Formats: sequence, structure tokens, C-alpha cells
Amino acid sequence: MKQIIQSAKSGDLKVKDLPTPQVGRKEILVKTSASLISSGTERMVAEFAKKNILSKARHRPDLVKKVLSKVKTDGFKATIKAVLTRLDEPIPLGYSASGRIMEIGAGIEGKFTIGERVAIAGAGIANHSEFNAVPENLAVSIPESVSDEEAAFATIASIAMHSIRNLSVQLGDVVAVFGAGLVGQLAAQFLKLSGARVIILDYDQSRLDLGEKLGAEKAINLQDDNVCNNIFSLTGGIGCDSILIAASTPTNEPFNLAAEISRDRGKVCLVGMSGTEFPYAEFMKKELSLIVSRSYGPGRYDDDYEKRGLKYPIGFVRWTETANLAEVMRLLSDKATNQLDVNSLITHRFDIGSAVKAFDMVLSKTTPHLGIVINYPENTSIRHNQREANKIIKHTGSCVIGLFGAGNFSKSILLPALSKITNLSLHTIVAKNGKSSNHVKEKFGFLNASSDPLKILDDPNINAVIITTRHDSHAELTIKSLNAGKHVLVEKPLGLSEKELIDIQKAYEKNNSFLQVGFNRRFAPLASKLDAELAKIDGPRFMLFRINAGHIPNDSWIHNDEEGGGRIIGEMCHFIDFARHCAKSKILSVQADAAKNTGGSADDVTAIIRFENGSLATISYTGLGDTTVPKEQYEIFAGGTVLAINNFRELVITSNGNTKKYTGYGQDKGFKSALEAFKSSVNSDAPGPSNPDEIFDSSWATLAVMKSLRLGSKIDLI
Repeated sequence: MKQIIQSAKSGDLKVKDLPTPQVGRKEILVKTSASLISSGTERMVAEFAKKNILSKARHRPDLVKKVLSKVKTDGFKATIKAVLTRLDEPIPLGYSASGRIMEIGAGIEGKFTIGERVAIAGAGIANHSEFNAVPENLAVSIPESVSDEEAAFATIASIAMHSIRNLSVQLGDVVAVFGAGLVGQLAAQFLKLSGARVIILDYDQSRLDLGEKLGAEKAINLQDDNVCNNIFSLTGGIGCDSILIAASTPTNEPFNLAAEISRDRGKVCLVGMSGTEFPYAEFMKKELSLIVSRSYGPGRYDDDYEKRGLKYPIGFVRWTETANLAEVMRLLSDKATNQLDVNSLITHRFDIGSAVKAFDMVLSKTTPHLGIVINYPENTSIRHNQREANKIIKHTGSCVIGLFGAGNFSKSILLPALSKITNLSLHTIVAKNGKSSNHVKEKFGFLNASSDPLKILDDPNINAVIITTRHDSHAELTIKSLNAGKHVLVEKPLGLSEKELIDIQKAYEKNNSFLQVGFNRRFAPLASKLDAELAKIDGPRFMLFRINAGHIPNDSWIHNDEEGGGRIIGEMCHFIDFARHCAKSKILSVQADAAKNTGGSADDVTAIIRFENGSLATISYTGLGDTTVPKEQYEIFAGGTVLAINNFRELVITSNGNTKKYTGYGQDKGFKSALEAFKSSVNSDAPGPSNPDEIFDSSWATLAVMKSLRLGSKIDLI
């Protein structure tokens, strides 16, 4: 499929041939008919991408602060690698489109039908792309009388509609709309439909003329000298009841003018991108209310609503973003008494193959434009289910890898390490998002990119699978890969439930492939030195691990029970496994307790783990600390010796009053060594690099932490 992509590093725009996205649960696969370029928003994104790295830094000082903090904890090398990986990420453009449903995901059968036309929304979802996978709450049906091009305005129109709802406009209110671009023109129409008197303000006379044609009572050119006098004359000296700022300007002019033309206790709503300094004295004297409109309605920026299909109770939230999209469709249809006119806003049309020209026009600002529609060919077919027979090649004994997942971990940590390892082949990358899989293919040299898991599972040339998808898919992909005869390296956690661990264990036991989990700490160079020292010491180990994990926002997918399983299962498993590795003994029991949960998830936990050989580990994991303090501290007391690892940058061993220090070149948590061990085991047909008993022991103990928190008691594992 064709999709327009921009490089975050250089700003270059290209129309690329990418794999068709795979439809997920509660999603629909939409063949796009038309998409609308949002000149203001998409110009801003495109212009930022074209800035050099210093300009980007000046524009986003908040990100610079995060980078400097990371340098303090992880070192310069690791930080630069992370920054360059993020800058290398391709950017999808578009967020307002329409099309026809080609596939329906599980969980929403009957809500949509194959062939149904829908308006779709969402940045990174309703892309300028021939196919888009869209969650259920970001799609609404298109009435028969509404064209595909008209329906492509749904998202941008919903942005305008929600801003009007924020103003709580009443019949007869005088509302000034600052900016006669797409949002301003649509807002002016909604205001007229609401019974308001509309004044539209801009510097572009042609746009002002269009605004008057579409129903504005008065259009005022901001170049005129008597703007305020005209408005006060029109309002009988009262001023405007509300002002909507829909302009795109770096200046504070809209706020300054709003303070002058507003009535006492008027409302000012910001929906465009403008300077945000406002004249305090004038706002205070008139007691003006300032509202920043949140895109296209309640549900926006809420992953539970947008991605997981959560419904809000209608008695409390009447106009969600989905409801706004549907209302736009109604107002466009011939059933509306007073119809919304978007056809008058269309100035240019391009097909997807020449979409770069459309963006060149937007960025150059040399050609007057307003609504720019991208159209898509009718003869495009879904390709991700058209599988060619795999040609069986002679096995060379090398490790041939299929990778599931093209997220940030894969691109910034795993693949840079994997690309430096010899005697392996990168065969196929599969990700739900075709943009991501194709980017990984091109950057790291995979032979194939796809969104179809069977491209890996059914290919006899691939003998090794690495799984780096989100946590809820780890168990399923691991079982399918083992059953397909592949050796498996799955990122932690191995599974999110007892049933998943049982099913994985059954699949492992009935197949000849080996299983490795991404418990990389045990492979770190400093861990190897630690192992050598511990091997000299008899008796139990007393271990204290402190993990200053840092805060993750409560709406992150990691906190979602079904998708991420929470941070204890998703990350604390690392440190439980490292304790298991250091103890060299089976885990007998787990007892855990948590600090009071005030942030939505149990991130602050202490677990006491007892081992069969008498060793004891206390693991304290918290998200409450300052992230400038090193993340991981390990202390092991054994046989009169104290061994301490500082964030995998330094190992300090003290015994008999003498201290030895070992340091590496920067931080090394063992990612590359773990991959080297995986490759070597595949190439030699040897047992996996990790004892399977230890893998399952650590995974069961992690689930036991959560069980202990629920029951408030010790959990015995034997």
C-alpha cells in the first residue's frame, strides 16, 4: 500500500510502498477513499521535522532537559543512541479521512459491516495511507448522501465543533472567530447553526469573503485600523460574548485583541496554535475566562477510550469525540435542515501518488490554499493475506531470524546490538504497523517486512524468532513459534497469567526448540565478573536490590492489566530473575507488600524471596524517586564479602578490608551478550543459553508477587 511518510531527522517527505496494517481486536481495516490535509497542524509537524537538531532543541527545551537527565544516569553513549533512534523514527501524517471497511476485528462483530463507508479519525491512525487500521471509537458511519470527500472533513470539523461546545454559546451571542482557515471556517458555520452572530477576522480577504458567503454576519480584515470600533458598533458597545482563537501564529496578537473586543466576563477559547502570553491586567479587569480546547472531544488522549473501546456513561458525557464525528456526518447529510458546507472549502485535490506535491505547496505557502483533499485509487487490493509459497532453501546452519515487533525497544536497543553480531541473517520483520516494519527493514537490512505473523511462522527458512511485541501477545506468539519449530527469544515478561505460563510450558515440553526470555541482566559483563566471585564463596547469599524505576504516566499501556500487566509483571521480573541467577537455587516462597497506591497502579513494592539453599533476596522497586539518581543498585552479602553493582556501570567487591573495582565502557546491561548467546545456541543446535527451570521459576515468582499483594500473605512455590 502507498502511504506518505516524513523523516523525523531530515524532514524529507516520501510516498512509500508499505505492508498493509493488520486489523486488531476491536478494530476495522479501512480502505481509504479520501483524506484531508490539515494545513495548520500538519505544516507545524512537517516544519519541525525539517529543523536541524539544534533548532529542534531550542524549540523543545523540555526534551533537552530529559536528555540531560538521562546522560547523568545512563551515560553519554546510551543517551545519544536513544536520541538518534527517536530522531530516526518515520512520522505518519494525517488524521482526518474516510473510506470503506474491508475487515472487522474480533469483539465488534455486528457493530460494523464489510463494505460500509466510514469517517475515521486519529493522528497515527487515520493516516494519508491506502489502508488504515482504526479502533471502533474512532470510526462512524457515513450517510448515503454524503460523499467520501465531504466525510474526510469529519475530524477537523469535530475539532471546530468541540471548541464551540466549550464556549457554551447561546442564541443571539456575538462570537468573534480569529482565523479563517479550515477550523475557523467550520467553527463559523457551527456558530451560525447554533443561532449565534458570527464575526470572522483574518488578514486574507479571499478567506474573509468565503466566510461571509458561508454565513458570517461580518468579516473584518485585521489590516484595517478600526477593527475594535467596528465590533463595538455591531454589538451596541457591549463587545463580543465569546472569542474563538483558530489562528496559527507565533505572536500574541489574538490574545491582545481578544482582551480589547470581549465584553465583561466574556469567554476566550484557544483551538489554534498561537502565542500564549496574554495581557493579564485586561483579562483580570474584565474577568475573562480562558479555555484551551482539547481536540475533538472527550475521549481524546484517553487510550482506554480510543484504543480499547471504553464507553463513557452518556448521562455524564454526552458529546464524546465519537458523538461529535457522528453529528458532523448528520449535518453534512441531506436530512439536516441547515447543512454544513465543506465542498466550498476544497481548493485542491491530489492523488496519493503525488501527495508530496501537496505538502510542498503547504510548506512553501506560495499558492493560496484551504482544503486539500488526497484521493486514492479504486483498484488497490489488500495484500497482507496474499501469501506466496515459501521457497525452501538449503539450511546453512546459520541463525535466520524472524522478528515480531518494531517498537522503540527493538529499534533503540535490540536491533543495534543484533546488527553487530556475525553469522546470522535478518530475514523478516513483522509489525502491526506497516510504516514501522518497513522502516526497520530498510534501516537494519531485513529481507522482508510484513504485518502478517504467518510470514514468519510459515516460513521454513526462519529457524529463530525474537518477540518484542506488547506484553499481552508474548504468550500466544511464543506458543505458536515453538509449535512451528522455531527457537524463541521472547522479551520479558514470558506471560501475564498462570494459564499462559502453563500453556507455554506445555508447548516447550512437546517441541524440540529452546526457549530464552529477555532476562538480559544475567548476561551483562559485570554479572559475569560477579558470577566468578560468587563461585568462590560457599553458603547462602543475602541480597538487597533497589530499583529506582521512575514514574510512568497512569494512562500508559503498561499499566493496563490486559495489555501490559503492570510494571511488577512487566519489569520487576528482570530483578527477580537476576536474584534467581545469583542465588543459584530454586525459589521457595515470595512475600510482598506495597506502599499506598495513590497513582492508579502498584509501582512501589518490596518483595522478599526465599531460596532453597537458604539465600534471601529483598527487592525494592519504586516509581517515586528522582530519575537523576541511578536506576539499579545491587548489594550481595556472602561469606564475609560484599559485592555491589552500581547501575551496571561499576562492580565493587569488598572482602577482608580490601576493595576491588571493575568498570566497563559505559553502561552494559547485557543485551548484546544475551543475543550472542541466543545465536550461538541456534547455530550449534545446543540447549538454550538459559536453564528453562530458571526461566519458569522467575516467571512464576513474578506472578506470586502480585498474588501475595492480593492475599496479604506469603506464597509458597514448592
